[in-house]
Amino acid sequence: MLEITWLGHGTFQVRLASGEVIVADPWTDGNPSYPAGHSFDRVDTILITHGHFDHIHDAVPLAEKFSSQVVAIYETCLWLESKGVKNTVSLNKGCTCQVGPVRVTMTHAVHSCGILDEGKIIYGGEAAGYVLTLADSRAVYFAGDTSAFRDMELIRELYRPKLAILPLGDRFTMSPLEAAAACRMLRPEKVIPMHFGTFPLLTGRPEELAARLRQDLPETEVWPLEIGKPAVW
Repeated sequence: MLEITWLGHGTFQVRLASGEVIVADPWTDGNPSYPAGHSFDRVDTILITHGHFDHIHDAVPLAEKFSSQVVAIYETCLWLESKGVKNTVSLNKGCTCQVGPVRVTMTHAVHSCGILDEGKIIYGGEAAGYVLTLADSRAVYFAGDTSAFRDMELIRELYRPKLAILPLGDRFTMSPLEAAAACRMLRPEKVIPMHFGTFPLLTGRPEELAARLRQDLPETEVWPLEIGKPAVW
């Protein structure tokens, strides 16, 4: 069992059957979509896909509060350490580490990764995604911010994710058009849309993705989550 809670924008909380909690791309303070009633009771691991403020903003305070390990690309880990994070796990693309009962593999993503620090942009390595392979061998692909790219076929070949979490808001990530192409390459059983609706510029919607998949990929279910409401997979 996996309990998944969308916390708005690109932020997710995943609670494993063992009780451990993984938080991906934490943006809580200032996130207009963050559910007001949500609070973290534990955060064992934080996954960072890239250094933009809307994906890394609350990594440092959460890591300090819960003594979390933080997984990120090497250069982003160096920045986090400079801010006082004690337990970082630096990876690069194609690498896998064991995080509690989950194997975490860093994948490619097509996006930028500058970190805004005291008014300046600092190099944060490259943007990435993650494949989480659970103890029961099911795999989840968390794409982070990206466009569709042909190596998603390789992600399917290597890891065969049954669940994909994909952005589709457009403007700063792929739109429903590219997200549909990503689904055709990945062939997941279910896809959770994210990174839409937070701001007026993020115009893509899950129903647009569902309409694009209905004709040629009906076996993939678009699974829109309600912000702040846990869903079980």
